[in-house]
Amino acid sequence: MSRASLCLAVLAPILVALPFMVGNYALSVVTLILYFAYTGQAWNVMMGFAGQLSLGHALYVGVGAYAAGALFFHYGIGPWVGLWLAILLCVALGLLIGFLAFRFAISGVYFALLTIAFAEFTRIGFDHLDWTGGPGGMFLRVAQRDTWDLANFRGPPLMYYYAMLFLAAAAFILCAALLKSRAGYYWQAIREDEEAAQALGINTFRWKMLAVALSAAMTAVSGVFFAFYYNNIFPEQIFHISRSIEIILGPVIGGVGTLFGPILGAAVLTLLSDGITEALSALGWEVPGIKQVFYGVVLLAVIMFLPHGIWPTLARRLGLK
Repeated sequence: MSRASLCLAVLAPILVALPFMVGNYALSVVTLILYFAYTGQAWNVMMGFAGQLSLGHALYVGVGAYAAGALFFHYGIGPWVGLWLAILLCVALGLLIGFLAFRFAISGVYFALLTIAFAEFTRIGFDHLDWTGGPGGMFLRVAQRDTWDLANFRGPPLMYYYAMLFLAAAAFILCAALLKSRAGYYWQAIREDEEAAQALGINTFRWKMLAVALSAAMTAVSGVFFAFYYNNIFPEQIFHISRSIEIILGPVIGGVGTLFGPILGAAVLTLLSDGITEALSALGWEVPGIKQVFYGVVLLAVIMFLPHGIWPTLARRLGLK
């Protein structure tokens, strides 16, 4: 057994037993870490594996959240039906963006700008859509928190923690399998040199579209979780570019294109930023935008001293590769 596999074997039972060792606040922090680890893996499929930079992944979180949330809010239809609608809509949007970009040779920073534009157009659209509450947002009714209602995804923090743990573990296993599959090898070839990949006979358009569709589908699931975990959705909040930045910071800081990078990056960012906020609160200081400043400082430090991310350097020193 490799050292990395051994670490996973030790970490897994700890995460399963964690709710019985910590309080609700700590549990909510770990749930947030797992959420960003999952969304980071979803973004990593598109950028880390296939080399397609998206700065508008909040689009898929928002559409996924509104799709499942609106069905529940208006018709009482549980999230398990809304989940499939969310995935369908997000995949359709991803394929539309991918088609427009790849068919007309839009790549690099221009592709990133296209993803931002779609997220902004969607935000403006939902701001004027009264059926989903417009700028006033949508509030989902909350049942008793002490019972597990899996049909409507309602329950105590423990239920949401285990749901997010399952999603993060499933995303990790899926990405590990993808890296060793034909798709993974093709994506890496496209990421390193698309023209060379085409010369080898790889249909780069098809495989890039697959990466976009898969990443969008995975992110849609996180949107459904977001809606039923927080119970409120606002266009300005969920489609904002800051949410896209939060999604990509974990993989960028942990290590783009790696399996453990999004997890490590999400843990470092969430724990440190939450720790700073709590420390300032304890001192009686309220500094608006302190998290964003902290994110910027950490990103700058990683770019300067660890350009490939924390995980590759850590794994090399610990002999985990």
